[in-house]
Amino acid sequence: MKYRAFGRLNWQVSEIGFGAWAIGGTGWGKQYDADSIQALHAALDLGCNFIDTAQGYGDGHSEKIIGQVLKDRKGERIYVATKIPPKPGHWPPSPYDKIEERYAESYLRERVESSLRALQTDCLDLLQLHSWTRAWNRNPTALEVLRALKKEGKLSGIGISTPEQDQNSLVDLMRTGLLDAVQVIYNIFEQEPAAEFLPVAQDHKVGVIVRVVFDEGALTGKFTEQTKFAQGEFRNHYFAGDRLARTVRRVERIKTVIASAEPDVATAALKFALKPAAVSTVIPGMRNARQAELNCGVSDQAPMSDALAIKLREHAWRRADWYKGKD
Repeated sequence: MKYRAFGRLNWQVSEIGFGAWAIGGTGWGKQYDADSIQALHAALDLGCNFIDTAQGYGDGHSEKIIGQVLKDRKGERIYVATKIPPKPGHWPPSPYDKIEERYAESYLRERVESSLRALQTDCLDLLQLHSWTRAWNRNPTALEVLRALKKEGKLSGIGISTPEQDQNSLVDLMRTGLLDAVQVIYNIFEQEPAAEFLPVAQDHKVGVIVRVVFDEGALTGKFTEQTKFAQGEFRNHYFAGDRLARTVRRVERIKTVIASAEPDVATAALKFALKPAAVSTVIPGMRNARQAELNCGVSDQAPMSDALAIKLREHAWRRADWYKGKD
C-alpha cells in the first residue's frame, strides 16, 4: 500500500481508503454485518488506514460497525472521516435555505457527540458536512462552530463533501483556509474537478477524498444493459430509464481504449482517480473481504501511464442533462 500526505493535517493516509456507505445496510441491498467486519479487517490488514463513513449510512450503523472494528484493533493508527447531514430539507440544500437552520450550532454539537459515541472515541479525526450550497460561502457559520469544536478537542479536521450538482461550490471556500479537507466526485466520466478544484486544493494544502470512483458501479465494467438492481437500491433511480444503457455503451468504448494496458476497467478507474497529485485518497466501497483485496491491491501495482490517462480524458461525460435523458 502506498501513502500520501493529507493536506495541512500532515497525516500519511493510504491512497486506497475504505468507503463505508454500503456497510451501513441501506441503499445497496442486503448487507450482513459479518461481511462488513471481514471487509474492514481485510482492508486494514492490507495497509488501508483511512475509512470514510457518515451518520446517514444506515442511521449510524456504519459508524457503529467501524467503532467495533477500531476497538478490536486498538493501538493501530487508523483515520476515520465521518459526515453530519444537514437537518431534513432539500438535498442538496437550496440556495434559499438558511445555514443557521440546516446546520444549527446545537444540532452540530449534538451530532458530534453522537459520532463520538458510535465510533467509541474522544476525538473525531475528520468531521465533514455531508452537503452544502455555495449560497452559504458568504456566511459559513457552521464552519465557525466546527472550528470551536476543534479547539475544544472534539475533532481534528474540518471538511465538506461537495453537492453533486455543484462541486465547484467549494473552490472559493478552500481559499479561505476554513477547510482541512474536501470530498469530491472524480472519475473517468466526471473530470471537471481537474480544471480548478484539484489545483486549488493542492495550492491551499487541502486534503482531497475522491468518492464515486466507479460511478456507482458502472466503471467496474460489470454492468450490461440487462443489469437489474435489488429492490430499494438507489441505483434503480440513478440508472433509471435509458441511463443504464447509455452508460454501458460508454464503458464499452472505454474498454477498447484500456485494452491490455490495465487488467480491467475497475483497476483503470482507481488508477485514473489516483493520477492527480492533489488527490490524497480514493474511497471505493467495499462490502466483503474479496472486494477489499481487489481494491487495496491496486495500490501495489504500477501507476497508470501518462499516455493512457491522456487518452481517457476523451471519455469525460458532462451530464448536466443526465436526468433529462440526453446524451
